Amino acid sequence: MSEAKHTVERAIIVAAGIGKRLQPMTLTTPKPLVSVNGVRMIDTIVEALHANGIYEIYVVVGYLKEQFYEWARSYDGVKLIENPWYNECNNISSLYSAREHLKNAMVLDGDQIISDPRILHPDFTRSGYSCVWTDEETPEWLLTVEDGTVTRCSRTGGRRGWQLYSVSRWTEEDGRRLSAQLELEFICNKNRDIYWDDVALFCHPEDYSLTVYPIRPGDLREIDSFAELCELDPTYKTL
Repeated sequence: MSEAKHTVERAIIVAAGIGKRLQPMTLTTPKPLVSVNGVRMIDTIVEALHANGIYEIYVVVGYLKEQFYEWARSYDGVKLIENPWYNECNNISSLYSAREHLKNAMVLDGDQIISDPRILHPDFTRSGYSCVWTDEETPEWLLTVEDGTVTRCSRTGGRRGWQLYSVSRWTEEDGRRLSAQLELEFICNKNRDIYWDDVALFCHPEDYSLTVYPIRPGDLREIDSFAELCELDPTYKTL
């Protein structure tokens, strides 16, 4: 029997963080609003979502949030959600703030550059993450997959596995489950210092049957430091 088809109806972009590793740029500009070769990182995400017919978009903001209100005027359908805990908690606080919108949703970090809009296609069969297969050693989170299902996640990386990227899709059922578990971990268990991804991958992995959606190296780029920013956009080297 073939797996049921699902369609992404909405997107949540996590964009509340301070972005310390991209200083000095983020001293005055939120990381997702930093331009790379003339285009703001978050613009590549929103435009790619629009190219795939996804217009219901929620952006979770915190640090320098006023700049996002100015930015959002450029887009119809973009709604901002404020995260009041952004400065004291990890990003579990951001998805907790947007938990009501997790059904049939795509969740993305706002500080990445989408080079190929096709990787944000709305059709999916199961909840899961966009990943790049790597044979080489990586320090990034690495998923082990057996028969199409994620069986293990390594926070410390490794080799010969699926490197996790910050694009994920969640069915209506899993989105409802994840919403409840965000409340459990963030409010009841006071689990404030974890990533939101920890909830499904480490806190409650038995409740999910996650898969991977393969992408190619270069389809998206996560900028983790000011040095990487200078590598992509040499104009920053003069700062």
